[in-house]
Amino acid sequence: MTTSTTTTATARPRITGIDVVRGAVMVLMAIDHVRVYSGVPAGGASPGVFFTRWVTHFCAPVFVFLAGTSAYLYGRRIGNRAALARFLVSRGLLLVLLELTVIRASWTFGFDYSSFLLAGVIWMIGWCMVLLATLVWLPAPAVGGLGIAVIVFQSLFGLAGRTLPAAMRSWWELIYPNGAELVLGANGPHVTVLYSIVPWIGVIAAGYGFATILEGEPRQRQHWCLAMGLVAITLFVVLAGEKLGLPSDMPTWWRLLNQQKYPASVPFLLMTLGPAIALLPFADRIPGPIGRALATFGRVPFFYYLLHIPLIHAIALIVWRLRGTGIDNTPFRTAPYVQIADGQRWELWLLYLVWAIVVAILFVACRSYAALKARSSSPWLRYL
Repeated sequence: MTTSTTTTATARPRITGIDVVRGAVMVLMAIDHVRVYSGVPAGGASPGVFFTRWVTHFCAPVFVFLAGTSAYLYGRRIGNRAALARFLVSRGLLLVLLELTVIRASWTFGFDYSSFLLAGVIWMIGWCMVLLATLVWLPAPAVGGLGIAVIVFQSLFGLAGRTLPAAMRSWWELIYPNGAELVLGANGPHVTVLYSIVPWIGVIAAGYGFATILEGEPRQRQHWCLAMGLVAITLFVVLAGEKLGLPSDMPTWWRLLNQQKYPASVPFLLMTLGPAIALLPFADRIPGPIGRALATFGRVPFFYYLLHIPLIHAIALIVWRLRGTGIDNTPFRTAPYVQIADGQRWELWLLYLVWAIVVAILFVACRSYAALKARSSSPWLRYL
């Protein structure tokens, strides 16, 4: 029986496919962050550089979407909406704090906040969790519908921002980009808003509503996920195809895949979430050590995230030293925004070699932490 504050606690087996898909996008995420420290640009004219960046576009949408899905499933497991809301608020604020402290220090290996602050993906997920806590009192399908509406009509937030007074317009950048510059104080640091709240609050809410499908029988779940994924892919092709007639020097298929990520456009989200949703019911069938490794990463996602940035940063500095190019930590003081001259950038084979080494080290660490988390009863481990 459901009340206003409590839902029936239900003992359900963990959905391995969610861990596998989440683990897969985290492995892809490491490619992009090695790319940052290699100096390779975010996309380019060669197919290798283009797809090195493009495959990592799946990371943020899938991770945020599944964060909403996991929140719903966790709420069903504990059977208490008030407890779920408290957890989302506390964990969300913790993520915001860590983004501005530990994660920023990991990116830059420095503590100078005088000129540069970054509102990155963890900052965004944290605030989305806080906002999601206010929505969990609604029926899950209503939350999902609201999320889809925010995604589809996100441009309205841009229009709203442009009508605000200049002093307020800069702060609206945190909600949705409107071209204003956000500076803290007269001479304070410039805040780079990489991930605004909209449309990502829509993505996490859509993932929350989507979770109700995963409560069905396996065959029914497979049917709905495949249908929803294929519909999303079809809509992407239709919407993205409308722009193919515009003049461009890029090949047709590049233009189709080259969608706007900041802020995440509707075609961008359809392009990335569609395949992930369609493949989700089949993810737990990935055989052998690959499937087990991806599931291990997916069970401890935030531990992976906190560890992978300083690890990549440290290994990159060693590689730069071995290459003898004279590059020290200076270009990385504003990471992930890095500018390195074309002739000094890593070759792609080196980028992927370092990525493989990083993933191997992370697997050992994540396997140990996942085992600790499984046998520990500490409530604090839920936050990492």
